[in-house]
Amino acid sequence: MDDSCRFFANKKCEYYPCHDMDTDINCLFCFCPLYEHECPGNYKMTEKNGRLIKNCRDCVYPHLPENYDNIMSLLR
Repeated sequence: MDDSCRFFANKKCEYYPCHDMDTDINCLFCFCPLYEHECPGNYKMTEKNGRLIKNCRDCVYPHLPENYDNIMSLLR
């Protein structure tokens, strides 16, 4: 199966790589579509200006191509 529609790495991006990973980073979900949802990734809740915000700094879940199908099912 061709997975070209499930993965691309934008190595010319000024923020690439946005996470320290041993493999190429999937940029398809650069801005995580799960930010407003319960995410199976490694996120933390952080207090900022008196509000709790989702801190995804250590989460690489959307950047792994094998998680594409699960992300799509969570968004349905």
